[in-house]
Amino acid sequence: MAPLETLVEPSEIPVGSSLPPLENGDHLTRDEFERRFDAMPDLKKAELLEGIVYMGSPVRLKRHGRPHIHVSGWLANYEASTPGVIAADNTSVRIDDESMPQPDLCLFIDPARGGQAVISDDDYIEGGPELVVEVSSSTVSIDLHTKLRVYRRNKVREYVVWRVIEKTVDWFVLREGEYVKLATGEDGIFRSEVFRGLWLDPGALVGGDLSVVLAALGRGLASPEHAAFVDRLNPRAGQA
Repeated sequence: MAPLETLVEPSEIPVGSSLPPLENGDHLTRDEFERRFDAMPDLKKAELLEGIVYMGSPVRLKRHGRPHIHVSGWLANYEASTPGVIAADNTSVRIDDESMPQPDLCLFIDPARGGQAVISDDDYIEGGPELVVEVSSSTVSIDLHTKLRVYRRNKVREYVVWRVIEKTVDWFVLREGEYVKLATGEDGIFRSEVFRGLWLDPGALVGGDLSVVLAALGRGLASPEHAAFVDRLNPRAGQA
């Protein structure tokens, strides 16, 4: 495997030559990673983390596909009731010069409403979204180490890792530059500190009971703190 010092710059590829395909373990700049990824339209999942390429393996139903759709439904329902937030699925993020992760899901505040990430002219997320979720089975070691460092360094304020095989949900919050684990309330519910009303029943999630997950979210959406958050995101609130 090539050392980091041999990062490939776009200028090193001869004009008119075909780009080499992305390979697991390639050491690339972010610009070169994007060039090669764009040249492989059939490739669905590839990430650059701290200058190294990681390629997705085939996705299984119980270990990823079904858990993923349940988290998608949870965040989509939150977005539907919270004007000013944006949920995204498998969207590449230009998070810094060395990394371009493709998180399973993310949730961020609309840049026009004061969010910390922006949407580029060519339709990429740039900077750290407020919340990232990874559905993790074969990628646990990456998600809890390399990706955690990348997200922490780029001020992703909340990071959720669902370790599917272990039937565990870790919810990290950024405090003074470090991630600490968020505790559930006495009722066993996680409550987001950034997205008020975004409540999660981890037991129901790992148990595959989407109706209970959405019921807990519904209670969060009916809470006074969610109403206050929606008001704060309302662009007309500052004009009152």
